[in-house]
This record gives sequence, C-alpha cells and structure tokens, in this order.
Amino acid sequence: MAGLWYEEFEEGMVIDHAITRTITEADNMFFCSMTYNSQPLHIDRHFAEKTEFGKQLVNSLLTLGAMIGLSVSETTLGTTIANLGMTAVEFPAPVFHGDTLRVRTTVGECRESRSRPNAGIVRFHHEAFNQDNVLVASCHRAAFMHKRSAA
Repeated sequence: MAGLWYEEFEEGMVIDHAITRTITEADNMFFCSMTYNSQPLHIDRHFAEKTEFGKQLVNSLLTLGAMIGLSVSETTLGTTIANLGMTAVEFPAPVFHGDTLRVRTTVGECRESRSRPNAGIVRFHHEAFNQDNVLVASCHRAAFMHKRSAA
C-alpha cells in the first residue's frame, strides 16, 4: 500500500501496521557497528549476562528506527516531504534478540502548512509492541506531507 496523502489522514485514525519484524542479533550488531555504539549491553554477551537483564539488549535507536520504518508503507511511503521531528520518545520495556515488533500508529493533529499551500503537517503517535503484546517503544513524530492536489 502506498503512503497516504495529507488529505487522507484524519485525527484519531488508528493504523495497525501489517508488516512485523523480528530483530536479530545480526541486526543489532550491524547497527551498533554502523553507529559506532560500543555499549557492552548491546555487543558483549558475557557482559550483558551479568546485568539485571541477563542478556543483550537491542540498541534503542534501532528499535526507534524499526518502529517508524514499519509504519512507512501505510503512512508516508512516497507522500512525505520530510520528517520535522520526533518527541516524547520512550522505551518502557527492553527489546531482545529474537523479539518480533508490531506497530500501531494513531494520527494526531493534521494542519495545513502556513508556508506551502501544497503541503500539510501530520502528527503521528507510534507505538511498538513485542510478540507478547508488551509496549517496548513509543514516540510522537511530525511529518511534512504532500497534498494529493499538488501531485
């Protein structure tokens, strides 16, 4: 499904995204390597086993990126101009290797751009849940969206 145009979003709209993703150890190690994140909680199994978690944690920025990425095909694929910002980012529960994420997006405020008549701003509330339906991440995201009439 292609992304939605600005006019297609309605405040209060809820989208339970169809695509899910299992986060692997390879995903986590590759992401940490790419971002130079040497936190042993993410990359050192023996270190992580001695912590309160008992095993390695998935890098929270990978979790954030996956959460937003899983929403793209049904929200902003090909219809966004840019992300304007993310706020209220929270990680209420850890993500571990082998966890499968699913995402729900709730549309908040939708308003027309004051500077560009062919665009609008949509505020999303994204939530990621693991396979046990535990909330593992959430954030608010503002996206600058194309209007269909301008396409």
